[in-house]
Amino acid sequence: MEKDIRSRGITPDMLEGLTNYLEYMSGIGCTGFDCSARCLDMLNAWEQRPSIRLESLSDIRKDLGDCRRCGLFKYRKQIVFGEGDPKARLMVVGEGPGVDEDRQGRPFVGAAGQLLNKIISAIHMQRESVYIGNIVKCRPPENRNPSSDEAEACKPFLLRQIKAIQPEFICALGSVAARTLLETTKSVAMLRNRFHDVEGARLLVTYHPAYLLRNPEKKRDVWEDMKMLMKVMEA
Repeated sequence: MEKDIRSRGITPDMLEGLTNYLEYMSGIGCTGFDCSARCLDMLNAWEQRPSIRLESLSDIRKDLGDCRRCGLFKYRKQIVFGEGDPKARLMVVGEGPGVDEDRQGRPFVGAAGQLLNKIISAIHMQRESVYIGNIVKCRPPENRNPSSDEAEACKPFLLRQIKAIQPEFICALGSVAARTLLETTKSVAMLRNRFHDVEGARLLVTYHPAYLLRNPEKKRDVWEDMKMLMKVMEA
């Protein structure tokens, strides 16, 4: 019941206060407000409506099943669904699992994952306090980028994860994550330095940790992005 009311922007305390106020205004003969019995009955009906249950990450994982919606299932050892705080303020999205992730069934556990952990620590957070996922949940062969068809096959499940978690912020790592979530062909360089809106969250684009391992001179750019994110999250 309370979640249904909050989805309208109204808390139970606000509802009770509004009802009492309208009853008071009606009692003293105030005009200019809808203080009718019909209006009060409508307010009370809000509180009686059944709550709408958001689907959980477990629901989504169960629906994903032994996914064969694209050809990547042929190459995987296991599905890498994602991990972290199911109520995280920050969600991190990469492109897809690598060999270490495919072996362990966890996102970002290889060399790029170790660098990501350092980036998360640099913004005064812990890995366990964020939620980490990828555009695709199965490893592309030879660690190539996911194709557009593969990304589109997996994207609905990622969007459902975002809706279930309801993060305030999303950090898209690399061009695959940025282009898929923002439905654009622009480069990371063109999408950085500002926030974008995705599923009610503020999305910031930066370079992928694997890219930083090959191009360490870009670490300064990522640090600038993280300072921007940290400033807004701490505001």
